[in-house]
Amino acid sequence: MRRVLLGAVLLAVASAPAYAQNGGSRTDPEYTRLIREYTSDPKFLPAAWATIEDHPTVPSPKDHFGTIIGAPGVMHRTTEILGYYRALAAASPRVQVQKVGTTEEGRDLSLIIIADDATMRELDRHRGNLKRLADPRATSRTEAQALINSTKPVYYLNGGLHSPEMGSPEMLMELAYRLVVSDDPTVKAVRDNLIILINPVAEPDGRDKQVDWYYRYTKARNEWDDGFPRSVPYWGKYIYHDNNRDGIQITSALQKAINQSYFDWYPTIMHDLHESVPLLYISTGTGPYTEHMDPITMSEWQILANNDIANVTSNGMPGAFTWAFFDGWWPGYAMWVANNHNSIGRFYETFGNAGANTYIRDLSSQRYAGDLVTTPQWYRPWPATKKVRWSARDNVNYMMTGVFASLDYAASNGKLLLANFYQKGVNNIERGRTEKPHAFVIPNPEKQRDPWKAAYLVNQLRRHAIEVHRRTSGENAGDYVVLLNQPYRNHAVTLLTKQNYPSDADHPPYDDIAWTLGYLYGAEVNPVDDSTVFRWPGLQLVRDTVAAPGSVVGNGPNYLLPYTTQALLLPALYDLKNRAPNVNVFALEERTIVGSDTLAPGSLFLEGLSPAVAREFATKYGLRFITPRTSGGGKQHPVDLPRIAIYHTWTNTQDEGWVRYTFDALNIPYTSIQKDDARAGRLRERFDVILFPSSGGGLEALIHGVDPKFGPMPYTKTDEFPSHGTPSATSDMTGGMGFEGLAEMQKFVRDGGVLLTMKESTRLLESGFVRELNPLSTGALFHPGSIVTAKARRPDHPILYGYPETLHIFRGNGPLYSTNKRDRDLMVLQYGTRALRDEMPERDEGPMLGIPAPSAPIAVKSNEPAAPGASGPYVLSGMVRNEDVIVGQGAIFDVPLGRGHVVAFTFNPLHRFLNHHEFPMVWNTIMHWNDLPARQ
Repeated sequence: MRRVLLGAVLLAVASAPAYAQNGGSRTDPEYTRLIREYTSDPKFLPAAWATIEDHPTVPSPKDHFGTIIGAPGVMHRTTEILGYYRALAAASPRVQVQKVGTTEEGRDLSLIIIADDATMRELDRHRGNLKRLADPRATSRTEAQALINSTKPVYYLNGGLHSPEMGSPEMLMELAYRLVVSDDPTVKAVRDNLIILINPVAEPDGRDKQVDWYYRYTKARNEWDDGFPRSVPYWGKYIYHDNNRDGIQITSALQKAINQSYFDWYPTIMHDLHESVPLLYISTGTGPYTEHMDPITMSEWQILANNDIANVTSNGMPGAFTWAFFDGWWPGYAMWVANNHNSIGRFYETFGNAGANTYIRDLSSQRYAGDLVTTPQWYRPWPATKKVRWSARDNVNYMMTGVFASLDYAASNGKLLLANFYQKGVNNIERGRTEKPHAFVIPNPEKQRDPWKAAYLVNQLRRHAIEVHRRTSGENAGDYVVLLNQPYRNHAVTLLTKQNYPSDADHPPYDDIAWTLGYLYGAEVNPVDDSTVFRWPGLQLVRDTVAAPGSVVGNGPNYLLPYTTQALLLPALYDLKNRAPNVNVFALEERTIVGSDTLAPGSLFLEGLSPAVAREFATKYGLRFITPRTSGGGKQHPVDLPRIAIYHTWTNTQDEGWVRYTFDALNIPYTSIQKDDARAGRLRERFDVILFPSSGGGLEALIHGVDPKFGPMPYTKTDEFPSHGTPSATSDMTGGMGFEGLAEMQKFVRDGGVLLTMKESTRLLESGFVRELNPLSTGALFHPGSIVTAKARRPDHPILYGYPETLHIFRGNGPLYSTNKRDRDLMVLQYGTRALRDEMPERDEGPMLGIPAPSAPIAVKSNEPAAPGASGPYVLSGMVRNEDVIVGQGAIFDVPLGRGHVVAFTFNPLHRFLNHHEFPMVWNTIMHWNDLPARQ
């Protein structure tokens, strides 16, 4: 097996004359001079990248742009970057440019393909071979070995996912040029033995906004730590930093393109290039690793990381390390489409300056896994100094050195990597056959509380390439079955079982630690431990999108709609309002029995609905309509759909973007507002409900926003900065709503509006907005994103219409609030099922003056409402430390204020479009905004 040590190659390159081993190609002296000039320390420049070829027909970045990659003060927009790759493709048969999607704002999502001439002519054959290796059920081991011997691995490089991490889209252009033109033996071996895929800008919308931000604001700043925001307030139309957390839901155009590229090519390795950690972090992770990851992949992470560190260090470059940055638990990162499907997903963190300025960076206090980054450790053999003068070219050099070490390893060990890829599929199938559970059953959606959520779960599994069968006969016909003797068994088990994050883990988790889809979607999922499941009759592979079943019984013109927290009810009502404005909708406030149906509070009576429209909406939204003989009787109120606003700050748009995405995805109308609207006042004239999504930074940031000392800071579209001003605009980002905006928000509520706060935005109430909620010190509570039990304190409250008394919610770390005992009626939902200490039954503490002594003991009854599972566990999936701090405290509060209400969620019910089970709590608040009850 070929294995050329990169250090030896570097020595050869360093001593080579300009016309040496490059097959007669000439070194570009100006590009070479500028590389050295823009590198701030000789230790940051390995000899291999100190020179560059001057090809007579293929344009270098300098030929194309007039500047080299890593030039001070120069960053390129997406169209410029794609223009360069198209120039490469026009000049060389070794390059292709493919469009793989379109962003939410209309920019191209592209994939660059690089290989030697012969391989480029056989791309389809290699892709077909990799697809065959992906499924050992269709490919015998003998056939697999022949494919391994004749197939080239695919190495996928992903740049520019996080927009302020600006170096990788630049570096990848120079790397592509070198891979295309160089005749250096090691570079040529990489080109000859690999297919290289480059995603040049994973987030084009954010890239263009960020480049405009750099030229508009940060290029002129001389100090790194001056407090000025280095990131543009928006990246994509909806998703900010969480665009690397969308691997489970696959909502964004960029994640869809990444997944499509995976299943088009089955890359052996997918490598994401990030920037945040000095000087080069190479992922393995501290652990704990995802429970059901194949151990081969875990070993491959270590091998690749140590290979890269050894190569970087052998080139005289300090600061490369592994292990001590993230954990490896959350399976929803962008590149985990590879790990989840038997390939290898990994990432780098280099040191970026959010632009092309050179800064002195102070590393002296930075710690990772408890250790200073400037100290030598087993995982960091050669640390950086306490201060570093760092340039854009330094960043390019480090990324390119590490990436090429990885490419060299993959090219040298392709057969081993492909054999492991095939073996992991074999292991999955064998585990599904021999280990419990052997399958999962998703009961017929018609039998579930919300047929749409159950159908959605089936469709999501199929989007992950997990096979699902449908039972076509017998008493369980209509059930969906996930047989686990399939190549992606591990991923199916990861998504459908509870997560058991160890409570004694040495390091805190890097992200959420629970994602059990049955819980999050509100769909029933049952494991099957009986191996005869593989022989169940009537199993048919699902090949098309599953529709949520709806039904209509009777011919109207009045209908009842039983309510069981259907996720699409609110969108359906807004649609109905437009389609049939004369239909009157009423909500039943009491449990009502109509024929054989028992209708829970929140069920609807629709007056004047035609049978044709009823059938259309039943099919479209998975709803069930029944014709009653009467209106159902009992207490009712009209459902008056409100005018909704979604508020955003300029300091943090992460969760607000997810809320907008959710509303747009479900076609719920709203208006986006911000500090300028709050200050202008007259909010009640425009809106009935204002949603304030979670926004970090504390009370000061919620009120006062970006520091006014940096103002004015326009975020407006101009000829010079055309990507700004979307999806929101302002003439000045600084200042926040201020006290005047806060007063207008309070006036909005007092005048009859509903303000709905989520998680961190509930801190706004700490301003004295309402008096009844008191910030509660969480002390030793540690509550990373987990699925936990909750209980209704007011089961008849409209916010909880359709939910059982004991339910589950998703909660991460965030604020908590307490109330005086006299105000406990404001608690709609509590965490856990146990009562607070001061609500426990009083113990006999002896006689009390003024109270006659009883002649017989008095039985004391707890005021804790009885509920199914009241003695069950708090944590259903994930992990919480010191849960006694939170159990019994309020999860949702409804605080009347004037003629309106403040509804405070101390968790995020619209988290990453994941926790669909909780969406109806928000929809209930909206549907019944003007019928929320007064204080008890």
